Amino acid sequence: MALSTRISAMSSIRQRGFTIVEVMIAVAIVSILAAIALPSYNAYIQRSRVPAGLDALNAYAARMEQAYQDSGSYGAAGCTPTLPTAANFTITCASGGQTYTATATGSGPMSGYSYTINNQGVRATTAHPKGVPPGNCWSIRGSVCDDK
Repeated sequence: MALSTRISAMSSIRQRGFTIVEVMIAVAIVSILAAIALPSYNAYIQRSRVPAGLDALNAYAARMEQAYQDSGSYGAAGCTPTLPTAANFTITCASGGQTYTATATGSGPMSGYSYTINNQGVRATTAHPKGVPPGNCWSIRGSVCDDK
């Protein structure tokens, strides 16, 4: 009698917790969500680095215009104002006295990106991993103009 009472008492105890199958399903769902979200997050981080180079080009263009107002020339031997620095971008300049073109070329994690601005204020994306947009604009996302 005691044995049958004990067995019926044990069978009536409710099991608690998760089964291994339930845990594996939860891990699979989290893995799928991470596989979808991680590339989007990496693209977001990449796009967030672009404005540093574009800001440096805008600041440099303003300095070049100030130098032109002061001397009447952008400088025949090279670009007069000191080139700015930008994280993950190298800023270069080519000047021809009455014209100049400043270029921000990506380095490190931003390699493959290149942007220019000239003395007329024309902006161009000259290299982008997702393609160069048509027309004169700076593209952060690639193949479309973001600044219009």
